[in-house]
Amino acid sequence: MHAAQATPGDTTAPPQDSYGLALPGRFERLTQTLNAIGTLWIVALMLLINADVLGRELFDTPVRGVTELVALSIVGIVFLQLGDTLAVGRMTRADILLDHLKRTTPRLAAALQALYHLVGALLMGVILWASWAPLMESIRIQEYVGAVGDFTAPVWPVRVIMLVGMVVTLVTFVLLAWLDLRRMRALRAGAQA
Repeated sequence: MHAAQATPGDTTAPPQDSYGLALPGRFERLTQTLNAIGTLWIVALMLLINADVLGRELFDTPVRGVTELVALSIVGIVFLQLGDTLAVGRMTRADILLDHLKRTTPRLAAALQALYHLVGALLMGVILWASWAPLMESIRIQEYVGAVGDFTAPVWPVRVIMLVGMVVTLVTFVLLAWLDLRRMRALRAGAQA
């Protein structure tokens, strides 16, 4: 049995997968917003790095804390953009088998994708749970990067951004699994019709 291919204007054929679709509650708006914030953060880092390079070369005065801010920022940016990366189907994975199953047995492909998304949600939940204690400890001890007297930056804001990104990614995994299960039901109903 081959998967039904949607043609322009055809709303009866189920989609091949749940990526790129509107998520329940228009949740993709939140993932896109966080992705845009991450992109703007990258632009700000580029400006900061260029200011540091120009300051070193032209005025022999580097911008203090650039190395520390870049190191902290990379982690924050990754977690801000993780949910949207997942929602649009850009998460790294090997999908040779899945692509074959989409053509030959689309219900099994939908079930495997639902399982993949549920396991991803579980994993993200475990990481989220494990990240809570380090955040509390970071706040308690006033953890910072840098050198006292030169430049210091607190670590806890980036840890909070990480937690926000993990929560958004966890919810995205759950919503994608729900869409996969709906697609599986639609394929079953289409096969029975």
